[in-house]
Amino acid sequence: MIVIFCDNIEDFVRFLEKRVMNEIFYEFKEIKSQSDLSSTANIEIVLHFLAKVEDSLILYETKQLISKSKNSDSDKEVIHTLKNVFQNVDPSISLIKGKIREIFLSYS
Repeated sequence: MIVIFCDNIEDFVRFLEKRVMNEIFYEFKEIKSQSDLSSTANIEIVLHFLAKVEDSLILYETKQLISKSKNSDSDKEVIHTLKNVFQNVDPSISLIKGKIREIFLSYS
């Protein structure tokens, strides 16, 4: 099994045609800073999907850093924007909140 990390979302989207299922998994991680006095927070969204080449499963992964105000509900906005992007690629794609990486790596 192979893990491929894409540095940017455009490359991640380009590999979507290789996926073996219509689900793309995502998770949010809050990035803690030295001083917590700021009114903004940095959130990392991690996206994963599975692909197959011959007999090998491949996990494609990317992450994007998002700054938001601490009281903002921009997580929903980000997911809505990503759904629109993926719908333009293939309407059958759905975003699933969850972690597939740990399951994938423990399986290998």
